[in-house]
Amino acid sequence: MDYKNILLSFEGEIGILAINRPKALNALNIETLKDIQMGIQEAKDHSEMKVLILTGSGEKAFVAGADIAEMKGMNSIEALNFSKTGHLTLKMIQDLDRPVIAAVNGYALGGGTEIAVACDFIYASENARFGVPEVTLGIFPGFGGTQRLPRLIGKGKAKELIFTGKMVTAQEAYQMGIVNRVFPAASLMEETKKTALQIAANGAVGVRLAKMVVDAGFNMDLSEACSLESYAFSFGFATEDQKEGMTAFIEKRKPNFKGK
Repeated sequence: MDYKNILLSFEGEIGILAINRPKALNALNIETLKDIQMGIQEAKDHSEMKVLILTGSGEKAFVAGADIAEMKGMNSIEALNFSKTGHLTLKMIQDLDRPVIAAVNGYALGGGTEIAVACDFIYASENARFGVPEVTLGIFPGFGGTQRLPRLIGKGKAKELIFTGKMVTAQEAYQMGIVNRVFPAASLMEETKKTALQIAANGAVGVRLAKMVVDAGFNMDLSEACSLESYAFSFGFATEDQKEGMTAFIEKRKPNFKGK
């Protein structure tokens, strides 16, 4: 499929979706959000893909924010549609039935931070910058930033970022718990792909069930979440991957998972 504002490619079992508006620092307009939605759906339909990497084109930005030129003239109804389009896009990223790793290669501001935290986890380059500066424009985050950030790093830290609009370095984001690991810019994609391949080598059914249980159970009562885990755990024993994985362990060989 041809896209105007993203690049989607597949390297074996890894998918790479790059937001591709480098002249606009990959800023998000409605057209780009819809391209991302279609790209996520295409990736979902690609049966061989086991992990998706989400990144930005160019050397300066992952996503520098929403497209202010497009937002400036919006009325309330148009802003509501813009926010809902953003929320749907990020929900598709979050709900993809395979792991999504954000490889943040530069500025991730506003919608950029919001997209990154909708992924399963974040790797960042040393030159990456994070922030939700919408209050400096007279508004506030509208793509889930007021909801996902507090769940990720706690209300106090999230409120500080949201209320001040300040930008933080990759290392500061790591210390806050936004970022999992920080790498030199030149090795970010190589290191992200290494982790993606490590995930892809595992039993695909087990990885998908684990993602589902972590996400679904996160906001449940602990006893209900543990019950969900038990039932999902039992489903794994109806798969070929479970039989192969345990047989391979006993036979002291590498498993040959089929994702079934």
